[in-house]
Amino acid sequence: MAKDATKETPLMQQYNQIKVKYPGALLLFRVGDFYETFGEDAIKAAGILGIVLTRRANGAATHIELAGFPHHSLDTYLPKLVRAGQRVAICDQLEDPKTTKTIVKRGVTELVTPGVAINDNILHQKSNNYLASLYFEKNSIGIALIDISTGEFLTAQGSSEYIDKLLQSFSPSEIIYPRSRQQDFKENYGDRFYTYTLDEWPYSGDYASEVLLKHFGVKSLKGFGIDKLTLGIVAAGVALHYLNETEHRNLQHISGISRIEEDRYLWLDRYSVRNLELVGSANENALTLVDVLDHTCSPMGARLLRRWIVMPLKELKPINDRLGVVEYLIAEEELRETLKQNIRLIGDLERLISKIGLQKVNPREVCQLKKALLAIDTIKKIGETSVSLPLQAIAAQLNPCTLISEKIEKELSAEPPVMLVKGGVMSEGINEELDRLRKIAFGGKGYLLEIQKREAELTGIPSLKVSFNNVFGYYLEVTHSHRDKVPSEWIRKQTLVNAERYITPELKEYEEQILGAEEKILALETRLYNDLVYSLAEYIKPIQLNAQLVARLDVLLNFATISIKNYYVKPDMNDSRVIDIKGGRHPVIEKNLPLGEEYITNDVFLDSETQQIIIITGPNMAGKSALLRQTGLIVLMAQMGCFVPAKAASIGLVDKIFTRVGASDNLSSGESTFMVEMNETASILNNLSDRSLILLDEIGRGTSTYDGISIAWSIAEFLHNQPAARAKTLFATHYHELNELSNSFNRIKNFNVSVKEVGHTIIFLRKLVPGGSEHSFGIHVAKLAGMPQKVLTRANEILKKLENERTGGEHIKESIRKVQKQAVQMQMFSIDDPVLVKIRDTLNNLDVNTLTPVEALMKLDEIQRVIKG
Repeated sequence: MAKDATKETPLMQQYNQIKVKYPGALLLFRVGDFYETFGEDAIKAAGILGIVLTRRANGAATHIELAGFPHHSLDTYLPKLVRAGQRVAICDQLEDPKTTKTIVKRGVTELVTPGVAINDNILHQKSNNYLASLYFEKNSIGIALIDISTGEFLTAQGSSEYIDKLLQSFSPSEIIYPRSRQQDFKENYGDRFYTYTLDEWPYSGDYASEVLLKHFGVKSLKGFGIDKLTLGIVAAGVALHYLNETEHRNLQHISGISRIEEDRYLWLDRYSVRNLELVGSANENALTLVDVLDHTCSPMGARLLRRWIVMPLKELKPINDRLGVVEYLIAEEELRETLKQNIRLIGDLERLISKIGLQKVNPREVCQLKKALLAIDTIKKIGETSVSLPLQAIAAQLNPCTLISEKIEKELSAEPPVMLVKGGVMSEGINEELDRLRKIAFGGKGYLLEIQKREAELTGIPSLKVSFNNVFGYYLEVTHSHRDKVPSEWIRKQTLVNAERYITPELKEYEEQILGAEEKILALETRLYNDLVYSLAEYIKPIQLNAQLVARLDVLLNFATISIKNYYVKPDMNDSRVIDIKGGRHPVIEKNLPLGEEYITNDVFLDSETQQIIIITGPNMAGKSALLRQTGLIVLMAQMGCFVPAKAASIGLVDKIFTRVGASDNLSSGESTFMVEMNETASILNNLSDRSLILLDEIGRGTSTYDGISIAWSIAEFLHNQPAARAKTLFATHYHELNELSNSFNRIKNFNVSVKEVGHTIIFLRKLVPGGSEHSFGIHVAKLAGMPQKVLTRANEILKKLENERTGGEHIKESIRKVQKQAVQMQMFSIDDPVLVKIRDTLNNLDVNTLTPVEALMKLDEIQRVIKG
């Protein structure tokens, strides 16, 4: 093996030495003006990027595959590699090839992974790019979330369900965890995330906490409020360790770490985030809530809006503070427009200041920082004169960092280039040496024109010109027709078809001055620019605070804008247990209606005393699911601090929203529709509270009719009879038999989404009215879907036959009445009845907390057999 290695070229030996340090990463190896990939990496890169795959000799060793692209195309190709799930190690030349006679020194300057990216072309402007770090211990998990592009650093710990909720809300691009916990991770979270596993050692001892203490330069983590989160600290320390391992060491913009306070936010489990289609949808090209609500003026406002959508508040005062600012901004049109203009000028200040921390900011971006700080100064003055106390509070915290904007104004050119090597970055008058060199470089070129003019006159060669090439620098060019006029002291350097080229000692002298000056200018400008960037880094914390405040203002301004545009109203937020929505609309569906069609509004009233559970029946396509979702979205929007799509809304604080909406198979994990349904429902029933809002749609339809009715019935009973948690519930179902529940349970009411029958056609009125529904009109829906007429005719024949056999469908209802009657009679019968004793013992021996849905069905079947004898 060693013998083969000696046969390799020096370049490939260097490549292999670097490659072995980054296992699993695709290595982009800088060779001259190209980034090259070799071997397996080349095959992958060619496939992902669509570039040419070639082969070349590797010394006396075998041939090797090769694929590369120009170095200036890195920003084009790198995002494609990372989005394809590749970890990319960027290996650069660490010295100028001109300064060495041996092979150029090279090293990896950055390891880019999906969760550790700062390239604008990889990042999505309106979304955070989180790296999540997990640490498992017995019954609890620590989590840290870090976005290197914004400097945000968060940590928490809790049960597997809580961590699942956070992963759904924050949608990390990459998750790291200990290699030994692969099985635990897969069992809890499946394979829906991009993951990378680490060795065990960073998780052991006090290493992680020492990494945090050293990074923040503190002796204790108490000041951050995370000192009690032992698992969260380990996860956070390992996250910072991972950033160092990926060659990201300028991390001064990660200036603090915050605890995610579970008690502050409304609970939305991952099923609800998905079912309500808040920020994404399983349906391609579907409109989501964030699509409708996002009219923000800055990328950082758009990112904060996403956070507010998946993490609404559940404390009355901050909710009403937000609503108050929105109400004030709605009334002040001129103020709104002025604020919008200035926030647009600020741009993405959050990511811009992070680039300064990372020392990866270009001159034009520094110029943008100056413009942002000037706009912040304007916003501060506007806020200070406002009568809105929350706006005044935002203005009081804004810091225009005047010294910084003045320093940039003084030292940086008014319109600097993007790239430092282009020159002309620093202003005149800030450095005497720079000004002197510029006079030589650019004044010298003027002098060359004077030489051309003077020599043309002296020699009588009117076509004489001074030019430059990389071979022998500046020269005088004379056409052959004037060759005999050339002075003898000129030195001939090149003969062309139509001309001769000459140099003179005077030309050489100026050439040396000019070229030497240009190199010195670049070196001096680079030093001055780096000094400027280092001085800006001292202001990272106040500028980050500015970014957070402006993002907050942007979202509230956005709420005002969309409330006017979409006719939203201010909800009355209170501490009651009542949800009273008048004329509610679905914020997304109303945006998708055909032109001219008006949205049919609906009223919903739920409380803990009189109308806790509403059973909603009605045909398919009548709008039951939309009604459930719109109720959830109205409550969620209100608790975000946004106005809501309704005529009026009075909302008692909700602490959890649970949804079980629509059927969704998870066949890739071996779970049927019914199992998914039962898992989601079990999650609801095990986490109820007195302020919960539950939205159940078509529970039990994944199994047989009798099983489905039994499960749906027992769930409704369970929700009604919880003494400490009268959770407000909307229960849409196609089992009309459930209407019988209202006869036995005083807080269960029947409603239906009405339809109008005209001959053999039905019209969906989409209006919620009291009372149950008896028909599902499934065949009519099949007709709307374009089912062949022959099939529809036969379906009607079968339906009539079944209805006759079922004597109007009364047999199931009769069975239910028997169950109800038996439930009442059981209390009256002597407990000595051996059948009842057996049933009682069976029920007493059940552990409801560990019972699976399938086991529950089997126990019900067992009890039923006992009753039948």
